[in-house]
Amino acid sequence: MSRIGKKPITIPKGVTVKVIDGAVEVRGPRGTLRQSHPAGINFELADGHLVAKLAAEDPALGKFHGLARTLIGNAVTGVTDGFKRELDIVGVGYRAEVKGKQVIFALGYSHAVVFDIPTGIDIAIEKQTHITVTGVDRQLVGQVAANIRRLRKPDPYKQKGVRYTGEVLKKKAGKTGAKA
Repeated sequence: MSRIGKKPITIPKGVTVKVIDGAVEVRGPRGTLRQSHPAGINFELADGHLVAKLAAEDPALGKFHGLARTLIGNAVTGVTDGFKRELDIVGVGYRAEVKGKQVIFALGYSHAVVFDIPTGIDIAIEKQTHITVTGVDRQLVGQVAANIRRLRKPDPYKQKGVRYTGEVLKKKAGKTGAKA
């Protein structure tokens, strides 16, 4: 049995949880999420707590116990507080701006890069170089942030590109040139 899987998920006030076959639907002040979970793991709602239970004592099934509990726990956290990922754009002339449901990036290419914002995600840009990605689904927020970072990965030589806020890059030395 998983230590994480045994922990009950506390349901805050204002959040309703409905256990459906193969999934759990969570409604809260920020929205609604329907999170599926691995087969063989059942969720029971008891006095303000949601508990993950194994259908059978099977070692092959036990490895998904903690995963299922964490997925549902993230859904509860998402509809109450939401998730946020921040990125920085570093480089001369590199910037971004939001236009409707798209983000227009100038990342040193010969053309502007257009990024469509998926539904359920909000993107805010401060000072043209600081991007904040927010939403209720943790997996979607992380994936959108990774897709934005992939538009221009940080260069280890010049330290330019899109990086996560607080990400430390190891700077590489360039060529030393010809020696006589």
